[in-house]
Amino acid sequence: MIEIKVPELAESITEGTIAQWLKEVGEYVNQGDFIAELETDKVNLEITAEHSGVIKELKKEPGDTVEVGEVIAVIDAEGSEGDSSAEPEAKEETKSEPEQPKQEAKQDETPDSEGGRPLASPAARKLAREKGINLNEVSTNDPTGRVRKQDVENYQPKSEAKSAPTPKKADTPAATTSDDGKPAERIKMSRRRQTIAKRLVEAQQTAAMLTTFNEVDMTAVMDVRKRRKDAFLEKNGVKLGFMSFFSKAVIGALKEFPLLNAEIQGDEILMKKYYDIGIAVSTDNGLVVPVVRDADKLSFAGIEKEIGNLGKKARDNKLALGDLQGGSFTITNGGTFGSLMSTPILNAPQVGILGMHKIQWRPVAIDQENFENRPMMYIALSYDHRIVDGKEAVGFLVRVKELLEDPESLLLEG
Repeated sequence: MIEIKVPELAESITEGTIAQWLKEVGEYVNQGDFIAELETDKVNLEITAEHSGVIKELKKEPGDTVEVGEVIAVIDAEGSEGDSSAEPEAKEETKSEPEQPKQEAKQDETPDSEGGRPLASPAARKLAREKGINLNEVSTNDPTGRVRKQDVENYQPKSEAKSAPTPKKADTPAATTSDDGKPAERIKMSRRRQTIAKRLVEAQQTAAMLTTFNEVDMTAVMDVRKRRKDAFLEKNGVKLGFMSFFSKAVIGALKEFPLLNAEIQGDEILMKKYYDIGIAVSTDNGLVVPVVRDADKLSFAGIEKEIGNLGKKARDNKLALGDLQGGSFTITNGGTFGSLMSTPILNAPQVGILGMHKIQWRPVAIDQENFENRPMMYIALSYDHRIVDGKEAVGFLVRVKELLEDPESLLLEG
């Protein structure tokens, strides 16, 4: 028998959560096949089978916390697909289901099963067999529809449910009501959401965080994009977005105000001589900040391509740990969701983060007598006052504003 263990993850990650099993007990796997998805503080990773064989045992349930090096499954390398000695229970189960009478099978089928084998954990299947429970009749609160062991334990036959004096809603677990008894729903926070919450609180508690604001007239940038977007797309195969302009402006300002590209380590300041810019990306699983490496060495097209690739990987849950580690400064864009102004929270241990917002047409005074409608954007810089003084923070933000309002200068300054 060969043990499948949680592999080494990263220097700062020692544990994870089983998000889902991709294979079942009794199923044959080839070397290199994905058998489980592991959720860590930063990304979801797939655990692979290092040997071919039949899965003999799954030692953990989805939602269980596991540590690096812990055994989570066992593979029988001598087993083969269809080998009855590899997993007797699995074979017994697969044989018994087709032998049910047609009439009974039709009654047991539900829309969730689509006439096939219901999605369930190995422990749930085993307990259901022992109790003689049809898994198609067991309801679950799991968002994936997977029946778990506790669902089988809490299963109530339809006949008993009908004879109950109270409606089915009365059987709702206490967890679905608030403390004052009103309707509510309790949802367990994902590991990533817990980590995000913890780190955001830590950033506010450990840093002397302040925010300064300014506004940018986006007329020039929008004019360049309007004139160049078609040729840019044809030449580079990627659209000319706002993020490349902001990345270049940030890099130009960081070169003039290097303390915003630093971090505190004990009683020392680490001055970074590189520009790895983190771009905050919102996903269904929470906010992640993949890093554009050496952004100062990339062209506008290079930045747009890298941001596009990282964004797609984030949405497809394919980011690697290396995509998220490091970073010297972060840009976040609340404007994509309609935010007019906000106070971004530092991405520790970084000491600066720039917040972009919605472009809003507003009347702007050109001189003492004339007004024009201009596309304006509020920008915000949150910074760690422990090493960055207000003068430097304001100067940095003003420089970003100047570079954006004169985008041709980005070719020289960025």
